[in-house]
Amino acid sequence: MAVSGKGGTLRSQRKYPAMTVTLSVNGRQHRLDVDASTPLLYILREDLGLNGPKYGCGLGQCGACTVHVDGEPAFACLTPLAALEGRAVRTVEGLGSADRMNKLQQAFVDEQAAQCGYCIAGMIMRAQALLDRTPSPTDAEIRAHMQPNLCRCGTHMRILRAIRRAAEPAK
Repeated sequence: MAVSGKGGTLRSQRKYPAMTVTLSVNGRQHRLDVDASTPLLYILREDLGLNGPKYGCGLGQCGACTVHVDGEPAFACLTPLAALEGRAVRTVEGLGSADRMNKLQQAFVDEQAAQCGYCIAGMIMRAQALLDRTPSPTDAEIRAHMQPNLCRCGTHMRILRAIRRAAEPAK
């Protein structure tokens, strides 16, 4: 399905009639007239200009598009807009910025967890959901929770170190 928005691509072949959805993203409300089946990822990137979530596989098998929906990790490529009315969405842009990173983002930088960087926003969002729920996870909990997200560059060990670092109590 083609998509349109600020990016200028086409969203001409609608499967379902347009509907108005009020979407809360990173604490801001957005009213959108969209095809109810449009994946959240397309709206985030094309209409809202939030480019943290990436298109990786489109099948929910890589995790590059991971965001939070009501605090739980979700694949934005598989989540239709119609399922999000009244729910809170958070992207990596909602965690912090380059000048004001949160503890997890800083740990990813300190551990040099990114090689190409394509997977990192999704990795951070999945890890943040774990740390929000379990502030001091075991290695087994970290590995199990992070399993759905892939890093094709193979920096998994640095990613695990970054999550452990972020879970350490403040000194």
